[in-house]
Order: sequence, then structure tokens, then C-alpha cells
Amino acid sequence: MACPIGNGACPAGGQSNGEAAGAEKGENYWTYLHLDKILSAQALKSGAAGAVVHDEHLFIIVHQAYELWFKQIIYEIDSVRQLFMTELNERRMLDIIKQTNRVVLILKLLVGQIEILETMTPLDFLDFRDHLSTASGFQSLQFRLLENKLGLKKECRVKTKSDYSAPYHDHPELMEQIRDSEEQPSLAALVERWLERTPGISAKGFNFWDRFQGAVKAMLNDELKAAQAVANEAQRKEEVEAVNRRSVLFDSIFDVKLHDALRARGERRWSHVAFQGALMISFYRMEPRFNQPYQLINLLMDIDELLIKWRNNHVQIVQRMIGSQQVGTGGSSGYQYLRATVSDRYKVFLDLFNLSTFLIPRQYVPPLSRAMQFRLSHSISMGTSEAHEFLCDAGRDDDSSSEEAESAPGPVS
Repeated sequence: MACPIGNGACPAGGQSNGEAAGAEKGENYWTYLHLDKILSAQALKSGAAGAVVHDEHLFIIVHQAYELWFKQIIYEIDSVRQLFMTELNERRMLDIIKQTNRVVLILKLLVGQIEILETMTPLDFLDFRDHLSTASGFQSLQFRLLENKLGLKKECRVKTKSDYSAPYHDHPELMEQIRDSEEQPSLAALVERWLERTPGISAKGFNFWDRFQGAVKAMLNDELKAAQAVANEAQRKEEVEAVNRRSVLFDSIFDVKLHDALRARGERRWSHVAFQGALMISFYRMEPRFNQPYQLINLLMDIDELLIKWRNNHVQIVQRMIGSQQVGTGGSSGYQYLRATVSDRYKVFLDLFNLSTFLIPRQYVPPLSRAMQFRLSHSISMGTSEAHEFLCDAGRDDDSSSEEAESAPGPVS
């Protein structure tokens, strides 16, 4: 391993032949990382107008660090999207989980990084705020690209006086990046397509949805009987109403038209079939072939949760620095705009958060058939002809209904 110093010098025996060759060509830690460019990119505006404001240096460094991490997140998300658009097998699923987990860890770092900015007082910030002119975090191209690539839709964004792409209208190459991020399949769209291929949700196969509806009906009947048996009349009435409300809530997922209406209003994001797939994975997550999908579902929720935390921290520091009434340097309403972004409308994977609403106690979860148990006990495998299929069974969801499948051996012990 090369020494982490600028001149490339190492003690005797500290370099391999390859590293020594790299040193002969003039490549070292400094040049490899282009530190001359990175470390000279902090041009303080306050210095040009008089005395340098000490905290402006911190302000620039923190935001440059954010942009570097945004670049890495986009790099990982693009890789995951590409994997979803090619053949899926067990190794590729491991890559997807590894890279998605990396995004989660970076976001955790970014959430904590705001604390460093909070060492700057509001008066410290006012000393150089005017030098920012119209520059604002609102204009971060990479953050907008990240939102688009994850799957944040235009209609979910808070309305502003100008479109987020306005600062880049005079830069064709940047506008092309924005258009591509809006038009290419987002991670959310690709995951939705993937969930729609969950083995076991087809009406011709295990038919999880019919079995689940039956289980919910049995659960609600038991709850209603228990409520009606309550001796106290007022309490009995209250508990019966609670069961009825819960029944109406479940109707919102069993009635496809109602689900689609909620989707049109933005209260749900994914297709009815994709929602079924996500719910089935949640119930049978202990089955080997659902282990990795369940891990991914949780990582996607982590991404949404951390972005909301990051936005909330951003809101708090803006209010702390400029109050709640001043307009932001980029022309947004500042605190008021940012506060509006801390809501469910900005959750890309909102449906995953809502899954818990429809979970039922273990004793009511429909048992898997022998054939379905067998299918879910095997590792992920896929051939070229089955590209884009969920795990390896999409297009063959009716296998478990055939006599051949039902006679298959039980799960591997």
C-alpha cells in the first residue's frame, strides 16, 4: 500500500513493484487525488471585499463535502438502478444490498454533519451572508438529480416561484442531466416493477392476496366477537366502532379502485400488485428467498427516513441562522419552504412505511403451501431468458398450482 503522504516516499520495503512503478511515473497521493484542485477550491468572497470572515471557510468546506457525498450517492444509486435493469441473481442482489446500505451510511454521515455548521452563530453567518448573493443550497443540482433518480415526482414537490432547474437554463449539458434524471426509470419505479413479480401473488399460483383477505376477515370477526362480549355498554360501543374503522381501512387495500383513487391523490405511490408483493415479503421474510428482498425494503425506508431527518436538520439550522421570515438567498421562502419539505409528500417509498398498518398477528398469517415453501427455500437464480423477473420466478407464478409443483418435495432442512 502506498504511503499517504504527498511526495510518495516510503520506508524501504514499503512499496510493491507496482507502487514503485507508479512513483517513477510521478503518481503519488497528492496527484492521484488531485488535491491541488480540491484544496484550492475554497475562494472566500469576504476576503475580496475586505477582512476575511473566519467562518466562511467552514461554510464552504461543509457544503463542498456535501456535494462530494451527493456525487457518491448518485454513483451508487445509478449502479443499483442498472442492476435492476439487468439479470438478477443472488450475487447481484448482494451487490444491490451492499450499495444501498452504503447510501444509508453516507446519509447518516450527512445528517450528523450539520452539527458542525451549528458551531457557527447567526451573527457569524451574517458577517458573510451578503457575499453569497443569489447562491443557495436550493440550487444544488446534484441533490435534485438524487431526488429524481430515487423517484421523487414533480407533483410531490412544493410549489416555488421558479422551477428548481431555473439556475441551469443557460447550461445545456446540465439541463440534459436534469432531463435524463426525470425521464429514465427511477429506483422507485424499478423496485415497483420488481415487486410486481413477487412469486406467490398470482391468482394462478399460491394466491397470497385471496388467502390474506380470508385471514383478515377471520381476524376482524374474532375482534368483533370480543368487542361485542364487553359488558360495559359505552366501552362495547367504542370497541365495536374501532373494529369497524379497521375493517374500512383494510377495504382501502382490498378494493383496487379505492387503492387507485388514493394513488391518484398521492396518498399511495405503487401499483396494487406491487403493494401485494411488498406485504407478502414482510410476512414471509424468514423464508430464504425473501431474506434479501426484506433487507432491501428496510434499507429503502432508511433512505427516506434519513433524507427527512436531513431536511429537518436543514430547516432547524436555517431558522436558527436567519429566522423564520427572511427569504432564502436563492429566492425561495427560506424557512417556510424548507419546513414544507419535511412531510410524507417527500417520501419516495411511502408505501413501505404504510405496510405496518396492514400487518396482522402471526396466528392469522396464511400458512404457505408445501410447493410455495419449497420455492421460497431455494436460493436466487436466474437465466438470461428470465431477465427483469423477480428473483427467478416471475412469469411462472402458476407453478405452485400445478400437480407437478404440489408434489414437489418439502423445504430443504
